[in-house]
Amino acid sequence: MAQGYVKAVDLPQVIPVFPLPGAILLPRGQLPLNIFEPRYLNMIDDAMAGDRMLGMIQPVGGPRRLPSLSAVGCAGRITSFAETSDGRYLVTLTGVARFRVAAELPTQTPYRQIRAAFAPFETDLASPTGGEDFDRESFLFALRQYLERRQLEIDWETAEAAPQEALVNSLSMALPFEPAEKQALLESPTLDDRVEVLTALMRIDAAETGDAVKMLADGNGDFVKALDLEMDGSKFGLGTRGQRFSMVVNDGVVEQLFVEQPGDFKLSSAEHMLGAL
Repeated sequence: MAQGYVKAVDLPQVIPVFPLPGAILLPRGQLPLNIFEPRYLNMIDDAMAGDRMLGMIQPVGGPRRLPSLSAVGCAGRITSFAETSDGRYLVTLTGVARFRVAAELPTQTPYRQIRAAFAPFETDLASPTGGEDFDRESFLFALRQYLERRQLEIDWETAEAAPQEALVNSLSMALPFEPAEKQALLESPTLDDRVEVLTALMRIDAAETGDAVKMLADGNGDFVKALDLEMDGSKFGLGTRGQRFSMVVNDGVVEQLFVEQPGDFKLSSAEHMLGAL
């Protein structure tokens, strides 16, 4: 249970937001922030005088001063605060629950505020469960390959002993993925889904050699709609999404298409696709 919050209605329905590309917060994760811009110093002052809650959210284009906001962010509570001699704030946010942006509100404050819909992510408030089916060995193997390619180091003793949620969420927040990939990790409906997305991202990155692998986005879902593979993700607090699938494409022609059953990760696995070639 996060800071005594049991239900979505226990959370503040209006929160200030901090748009920051490439940065996500996840439930019970900890995100250090170095605040120096005047409007966000003001935001921290107001949060500290109140419930100490604010939302982390990624911008998605638009003008730098007032970018558009992603549909989903995560609210956090300020659990550590320090002020430097040059007037900066060093704070730590501890993730509480994800939210959908119900509306952005007109405000007189220099920072932005939104009406947050927490109900689709109410399960974020529950204590983490499960992990019995977590294939830690395969996950750590993918992580090791990814880190070797990126020339990064971690504390392996901690990684091998950490609870599943702490390990997966901290890596999702800390590893240098692209903003769209970070958003996919944030919006993964369940922890198991996040494990699959994170594992896939690490494997793809580790396998990249120059231009041999190209990442393509289907932001509006036009491609999956053309394939008749769209999925209604509203019950997860999301919009239209694509079913999990894989395909073999040769010179622009789809030669093989494999569609997963809900919850499966077989036909789209690297092993299956290599066997299909």
